[in-house]
Amino acid sequence: MARLNPNSLTIAQEIIARYPVPRSALIPLLHLAQEQDGYVTEDAMAHIGELVGVTPAEVMGTCSFYEMLKREPVGDYMVNICNGISCHLLGSENLIHHAEAILGVRPGGTTADGKITLEAVECIAACTEAPCLQVNYRYRNQVSTEDFDQLVSELRDDNANVAPHGNLAKVRQHIGEERRAGVSPPDGQGEPVWMARNPSDNGDGS
Repeated sequence: MARLNPNSLTIAQEIIARYPVPRSALIPLLHLAQEQDGYVTEDAMAHIGELVGVTPAEVMGTCSFYEMLKREPVGDYMVNICNGISCHLLGSENLIHHAEAILGVRPGGTTADGKITLEAVECIAACTEAPCLQVNYRYRNQVSTEDFDQLVSELRDDNANVAPHGNLAKVRQHIGEERRAGVSPPDGQGEPVWMARNPSDNGDGS
């Protein structure tokens, strides 16, 4: 199991510096750990706890709350097929069975090559585009069995324009000192920096 490596630790310290209370950085730090290893290891959770001054149990409590954060290895590509009512009525059950046959795994399983983890999930809020699925939480809409076969071919060739699981974006955000809104603790900090930078035009202080 892995703690944050030196590169991730540098990024983690930059992330923590954005927040007046270090523990507020928990969620982005968990995403960082998942980007490093593809899932959030126990050692990474302990390391994050040390960095922000909370217990590993508190980090686990946050990590376990969010479905996007995985605590065990998954494939490079998470394929979540919606089986909510709209998708179900328009054929998602057949799509799931087709996916099982093509991939050789049942929902919750990962293909032998480690590429694809299949999940059947509840509503993903794209009911007008049913049946739909997500690949690493990027939407694919009105998916037929033929579309699914093409998608699997692209994923196996790493040609689907989707970053591996754990990567939220292709470009990491960097906030320079001049763009930060201020990181003083909330108690007794006075007027927020952003408010001072943008004074009201009402003339009455409101």
